[in-house]
Amino acid sequence: MTSLRARTLTGGVIWAFVAVMIGVYGLDTLLSGQAERRFDELLQNKHTQVIVALANSADSPDDIARGIGDPAYTQPFSGEYWQIENPQGDIFVSWSLVDALLPRANRQTTGIVLRSFASETGEDLRGVAQWISLDDGSIWHVQVASSLQSLIDDRDALRNSLLLAFGAIVIFGVLGALLQVTIILRPLADLRRDVLQRWDSDDGLKPDAYPVEVAPLVSDINTLLERNREIVVRSRRQAADLAHAIKTPSAIIRNELEDLERQKMPVAESLVALDRLDAHLKRSLARMRADGGNAGMRPAADLDVALGRLARAFKALAQHQNKVLTVDIAPGLRIRMDQNDFEEVMGNLLDNAIKWAAGQIHLKARTKGDKVTVSVADDGPGIPAEDFGAATRSGQRLDTSKPGTGLGLAIADDLAHAYGGTITLDKSDRLGGLEVRVVLPALDA
Repeated sequence: MTSLRARTLTGGVIWAFVAVMIGVYGLDTLLSGQAERRFDELLQNKHTQVIVALANSADSPDDIARGIGDPAYTQPFSGEYWQIENPQGDIFVSWSLVDALLPRANRQTTGIVLRSFASETGEDLRGVAQWISLDDGSIWHVQVASSLQSLIDDRDALRNSLLLAFGAIVIFGVLGALLQVTIILRPLADLRRDVLQRWDSDDGLKPDAYPVEVAPLVSDINTLLERNREIVVRSRRQAADLAHAIKTPSAIIRNELEDLERQKMPVAESLVALDRLDAHLKRSLARMRADGGNAGMRPAADLDVALGRLARAFKALAQHQNKVLTVDIAPGLRIRMDQNDFEEVMGNLLDNAIKWAAGQIHLKARTKGDKVTVSVADDGPGIPAEDFGAATRSGQRLDTSKPGTGLGLAIADDLAHAYGGTITLDKSDRLGGLEVRVVLPALDA
C-alpha cells in the first residue's frame, strides 16, 4: 500500500529537482552570456585605450607603453597583453608578453575581429584585433588580448552560488511540501480518530466538520457504520436465539440420559457425545459472539474486576481440592476485549490448571508496551512440547484419564484470536508444569 504522504512528497521532490535543474541551467546560461558580453566590452575598451595611446605616440612607438599606463601590461604574463604592427611589419608588444607574440595580423581582414585562441605559452586568451588608419594615412594593426581564466573563475563561482542557492530552495521546498501535506492530510487523520471513537457511541460523524472534498466520504462511512452495526446486532440476536433454541432440547436429552444411567443403562458414550456436542456449540457461539462484538464496537475489559472475580471463585475451588491458587495481578490493567469473553478464556485456563495441578497454580498479569500478558501456570505433568499445537486444536484430548471435551484451550484460543491476541503454551520455569500465556491488546487510557 502506497502512502499518500509518500506519493505527494516523492512527486514534489522530483518536480522540484527538475525545476531546479532547469532553473540552474537557464540562469547559468543567461548570466554566463552576460558575463561574456561584459568581458568583451571591457576588452574593446582596452583596445580603444591602446589605439588612443598609439595615435598619441605613433612617431615614437617605444613610448606607447608609457601612454597606456595600465600596470598589468608591465607584469610578465599577467594575462593582459597588447601587440601593434606598423605598416613596415615591425611589431611592438607590451612588456607582459616577454618574448612571446600574439597571432600575426591577417592583412585581408577588415573591421574588428573578436576571437578566442591559445597563446604560444598555451594560455587561453580572448582578443580584439583591428586594422586602423591614423591621421597621417598610415595603416596599423592593433591587437589586445586578455586571459580567459578570470572569466572561467567568475563563471565557476557563479555556478557554485547558483547550486547553493537552489539547493537551499529545494530543502525549504521539501520542508514546505511536508508541512503542506501534513496540513492537507490532517482531516483524514481526524476522520480516522473520529471513526475509532465512533465505536464507543451511537453518534454519527458530522460531514460539515470536514472539508468539502472529504464530506461525501464521511457520509458514506456513516452509512456503512450504521449498516454494519445493524448486521452485528442481528447476528448476535440470531446467535442468542440459536443458543436458547438448542439449550432446552439439550437439557431434556441430558436429563433423559441421566435417568437411563441411574437405571443402569449403558449410556456413558451418549453422555460423552452430548458433552462434546454442547462444547462444540459453546465454542461456535463464542466465536460468533466475539466476531460480532469485535466488528461492531470497541470492547473493553477491566482486569481488576474480571480477574478479581475469577480469582475468588477459583481460589475456593482449588482449596476444596486441597490445592493453592496464588495471584499476582498488576493494578489498573485494561484490555481491548469483551469482559464476558475474557472471563470465559481465563475460566477455561484456570479450570484446566486446577484439574491437572498437583497442588500449586499461579495466576499472573503484567503489561508491556501496548500488550497485556496474563499467564496461568501449574505444577502438574504438563504437555510435551511436540503436542503444544495439537492442544489448541478442536477436540484434541491428549489425556483421557480426566473428564472433559478437549475443547477448553481451543475455545480460549479462538476467542483470543478474535480480539487480535495470541495464546502460547510452554513449560513453567516456576512450577514445572504447563504455563499458558495469553497476550491481548492493551486498551488506551
